[in-house]
Amino acid sequence: MRAAAGGEGPVPPFPWQAVMHAGFCLLRLSPRDFWQLTPREFFCMAGGFLARPQGLARDGLAALMAAFPDRPAGANGDISGR
Repeated sequence: MRAAAGGEGPVPPFPWQAVMHAGFCLLRLSPRDFWQLTPREFFCMAGGFLARPQGLARDGLAALMAAFPDRPAGANGDISGR
C-alpha cells in the first residue's frame, strides 16, 4: 500500500476536518449528500478542476521589489517612520 501512496515516508492522515468543513459549511451539503459523494465529485464541487493562477514570474517579483523596497534608499534601519 505504501508504494501506491508515492513513497517510503509516512503517509499524512486524511484531512477530514478540512474536507468536512468545506462540504458542510462552505458547500452547505446535507450529511446524506456529503457522504454519498465520490472523492472525485467532491474535488470537482470544491473547485479542484478550476484553472490555477500562474505564480509570480521572476521579472514580476523584481518589479515589485523595486516599487516596494524593504528599506527606502538611504534608510538607517529605523522603521518608526520618523
